Amino acid sequence: MMQRILLDEHWLFHQGEIPVEEASTKSPMYIEAKTERKRTGPAAREYLDGSEYYSTSGLISHETWRNVTLPHDYIISQRPCQENNDTLGYFRYENAWYRRHFTPEIAWAGKRLTLYFEGVAVHSTIYVNGCRMLHNHCGYNSFAVDVSDVVDFGRDNVIAVHIDTHEHEGWWYEGAGIYRHVWLEVAEEIRLDRYGVFVHPEKGVQDTWRIPVDTSVRNDGETARTVLVQSRILDASGACVASGEDILSVPAGETATLRQCFSLESPRLWDPETPYLYAAHTLLTQDGVAVDEDTNRFGFRTIRFDAQEGFFLNERRVEIQGVCCHQDYGLTGKAVPERVQRYRLQLMKEMGANGYRTAHYPHHPYTMDVLDELGFLVLDETRWFESTPDGMAQLEMLVKRDRNHPSVVLWSVGNEEPMHKTDAGRRIAKTMMAAVRRWDGTRPVTTAVSHDPLHCDVLESVDVIGVNYNLTDWDAIHEKYPHKPFVITECCATGTTRGWYYSDAPSRGYINGYDHDTNNSFRSRENTWKAILDRPYIAGGYQWAGIEHRGETVWPRLCSQSGAVDLYLNRKDAFYENQAHWTQKPMAHLLPHWNWTGREGEPILVYCYSNCDRLRLLLNGVPIGEQALQHCDHGQWLVPFAPGRLEVEGYRDGRLVCRDVQETTGRPVRLQLRLESEGVRADGTDVAILSCECLDAQGRVVPDASPVVSFMTNELGCVAATGSDICDHTPVTSTVRRMRAGIISVLVRAGKQPGLLQVYAQAEGLPIARLEIPIE
Repeated sequence: MMQRILLDEHWLFHQGEIPVEEASTKSPMYIEAKTERKRTGPAAREYLDGSEYYSTSGLISHETWRNVTLPHDYIISQRPCQENNDTLGYFRYENAWYRRHFTPEIAWAGKRLTLYFEGVAVHSTIYVNGCRMLHNHCGYNSFAVDVSDVVDFGRDNVIAVHIDTHEHEGWWYEGAGIYRHVWLEVAEEIRLDRYGVFVHPEKGVQDTWRIPVDTSVRNDGETARTVLVQSRILDASGACVASGEDILSVPAGETATLRQCFSLESPRLWDPETPYLYAAHTLLTQDGVAVDEDTNRFGFRTIRFDAQEGFFLNERRVEIQGVCCHQDYGLTGKAVPERVQRYRLQLMKEMGANGYRTAHYPHHPYTMDVLDELGFLVLDETRWFESTPDGMAQLEMLVKRDRNHPSVVLWSVGNEEPMHKTDAGRRIAKTMMAAVRRWDGTRPVTTAVSHDPLHCDVLESVDVIGVNYNLTDWDAIHEKYPHKPFVITECCATGTTRGWYYSDAPSRGYINGYDHDTNNSFRSRENTWKAILDRPYIAGGYQWAGIEHRGETVWPRLCSQSGAVDLYLNRKDAFYENQAHWTQKPMAHLLPHWNWTGREGEPILVYCYSNCDRLRLLLNGVPIGEQALQHCDHGQWLVPFAPGRLEVEGYRDGRLVCRDVQETTGRPVRLQLRLESEGVRADGTDVAILSCECLDAQGRVVPDASPVVSFMTNELGCVAATGSDICDHTPVTSTVRRMRAGIISVLVRAGKQPGLLQVYAQAEGLPIARLEIPIE
């Protein structure tokens, strides 16, 4: 049976290049022109790779190698500097090396050993025992390296990974390092191919479903093999609801595919409200001995994009209320803990989003699993719009890896490509889309067009028209292609800063927090969503962006401001505006805060985002005014400031159904720590997501508090990162942080010892706050 061994621990890391002197004679040139290419330097097997390591011969390494645990992004801990590239986050990108020692068991001889890298940024070269195994040209794809032929069993072996950051792949923060998991897979010569099980249910007559299961088996042996393929369909409780077994013969050195078909009456359907998941368990046996197994989750659902009526899921029209998201996190860069990945998506779901675009590359495998579990409609995108061997291999990885996910409803082969307008771009798109259809014929394909989409010939080839922005061209594009479905692949991109209600302040990096049109392309959330709803032929839209991301910015700000959630995962006013547009439960959200002491009598612009049909505003119990709302409207008043209680009441059909309040608070008298995610594990990798706020004497959160706060823990964990102000250039790893707009985000890493993890927050003039977190 295959073993999957996680190799995240015990890596040695060196930041910066390590010069290797070029030989001046034939002998070293000759010997390094052989299979073991590297006999010197950090890729070599025999190399002093510890800062305090010395050999028995007395040789000492003067290089700085330190122990790290994956996932690891070595860029994020820097202090941003203005002289560095703005769109890459103002960080200095430099090359680096990783090394890891491992000892394959003697019992593994005759098996196939594969290193599986889930993600390495930016470009990487993999060596094992000095032998160059692979050069990977993309920082966003997963890749496998078969090392069976070069390892020595029962003795020390060395993996060396060189990181090259000189060629960038995006106009956003890219990070650098081995930022996802690494696995060692030990398998038999006959085994399931990678991403080798494809489950694609088909709805039959009435409520009978046909379940084709395609199983690809790989034979790396020297003779043909015959295996028994046993497949079981399991419901969410693990009960078997269908099963079967068949014989498959696989020629030597080849891959063969078996199709098995099952049927099921009235399965539970997957949809955004009830994302029910089944699983296909596959077992391979040879001569009665199990050799490999795998479990792949899937769901029963139908999808249909209609040129006139939009998107249908299970034959019910569903408006795609989507967000585009990059994968980085403000506190950890590209190395995002799984708990944070889930929390990000939970925030999007709470906001009312039902769609997610993997902008602009394959996202983490764990993110894809959570998207299934939470019920998102995913636009899944490859990084490179290229029909080159590399581009096609990356596209194949994306499609085969993600095709079992019921959340994926649409593939995208590109984003904002100038070549979309050219005949070469049309040919590239046709080649890529034809390949996607070979690997998965169950979903349509698009590409996200932004450059003059009305005159882009590439739209003739896509299954679904995908347009970024260009609102004024939507109707003309639909008239030109009346028989093609239409989705807005990217929209809005209007920037707002959390808690900033003054005019835009470019020198300070802040943008006013009220929804507004930025320009003719970047329209407000309100105007964009109204435009989408006014056009039934549009399937919905993916808003830029769900979450702020580093890069695409101007100094002194460190990130884009288009997100509805800020860089450190705090809800912005835009979060509640989306909630007003996308949810049914009565809600109202008032902005701004009401701490304007010193501006008495001065008119303050007040907004209310609500899904009610009428709003009533009161100040200190005195009515200010009422406003009737249509869907997606907002309430708006100019209110002379007076300290006290600003309150809005929301009504539906004349009945009071919700309210929101902003109060003038007192000064901060204590700190409060709040845990945002329960169930922290004592495994050395899990994290606790915390928020730190200031409270006044009445226990109210002070929204404009700005103390400098120090954070610490007991021995059961450590403070990994802190953040608050998107213009604060203090490295995220600092345990001391100035609060902006009333909140600091704190990430605490748990150790490996169970118990009560104590977290402390301390600020001058305020008592120490303590939070106890059980870790198990």
